[in-house]
Amino acid sequence: MIDRDVYLTIKDRLFRGKSIILTGARQVGKSTLLKKMATDYKEKNVLFLNCDEPDTRFLLENATSTSLRNMIGNHKLLLIDEAQKIKNIGTTLKLITDNISEVQLVATGSSAFDLRNQLNEPLTGRKFEFSLYPFSTHELIQHSSALEEQRLLNHRLIYGMYPEVVTFPSDAKILLSELANSYLFKDIFSIKDIRNPDALNKLLMSLALQISSEVSYYELSRKLGIDKETVEGYIELLEKVFVIFRVSSFARNLRTELKKSKKIYFYDNGVRNAMLNNFAPPELRNDMGALWENFLMSERKKHLDNSGEHRNTYFWRTHSQQEIDLIEEKMASFMPMNSNGTRRRKPNCQNRFQVHIPNTLSM
Repeated sequence: MIDRDVYLTIKDRLFRGKSIILTGARQVGKSTLLKKMATDYKEKNVLFLNCDEPDTRFLLENATSTSLRNMIGNHKLLLIDEAQKIKNIGTTLKLITDNISEVQLVATGSSAFDLRNQLNEPLTGRKFEFSLYPFSTHELIQHSSALEEQRLLNHRLIYGMYPEVVTFPSDAKILLSELANSYLFKDIFSIKDIRNPDALNKLLMSLALQISSEVSYYELSRKLGIDKETVEGYIELLEKVFVIFRVSSFARNLRTELKKSKKIYFYDNGVRNAMLNNFAPPELRNDMGALWENFLMSERKKHLDNSGEHRNTYFWRTHSQQEIDLIEEKMASFMPMNSNGTRRRKPNCQNRFQVHIPNTLSM
């Protein structure tokens, strides 16, 4: 079994009187991580609930604190998998956290949009949130070796690092096609009434062709024949179900910053290539520079999130084509005050660095 970096961060937050919420795309290993936790903490008398089971959903929907206490009994660690499938799950988790404080609750969900919408108000101040992504290079190196990952680098750039793809590399094309054409859309269609699924699919293909380039919502709306607000809404949905993530352009003026275009990256190179049905080897591709940049940006995001480091990320480009691919902003603990009493936004310039796209990846 390949150890996950975020698991170490989660373990540091256990038994502190707050719920643990773990979200991530389908097939990234959330259930596997819960099972490992159940094994590692078996002395806590673990109760594992799978919300794919109808009777489990029945027990948790509209439950009272009394019925929950009777169900949990003397278990000290409660693991709830696929929690977003429970109606009123926010209220249920709040009752457990507030009234059965001796129990550590850990809940997972495959849709950040759906689960967080249900949890934000009931669990305000009562939870730690984490995300699980496809494998990172660091996780794979720890499992095998830097040399082995160096040898497999071209495969990772083309097929990505979803757990099944890593475990069964000979089936990578089939697994990624199934993932791209089925699993990734399940959460979107289950949480949102998509009136134009064909436009959503075309949008995703357009984004796949534009990784590492600036994206204009206006241009996308013209190309796809849908309004700009719909494009932005679809992109937000794709981000919430962990298909893509956005990076804004850096500007001193917040109003200007919001108007500027974005860069959009895929969490996984393999999913991006599956959307285009392009698994050609590196020597036959003309998009290797873009694949490298997507790979490095997603790896950096995995590292920051897995280690619990929260930073604002940007790119920077001038009209004369001067460019910095990645700027990180770590907010200072002391923020100067404006004249109206609000905190002034002050980037910590020491935390900015440029990502160069190399020919080989230094392990």
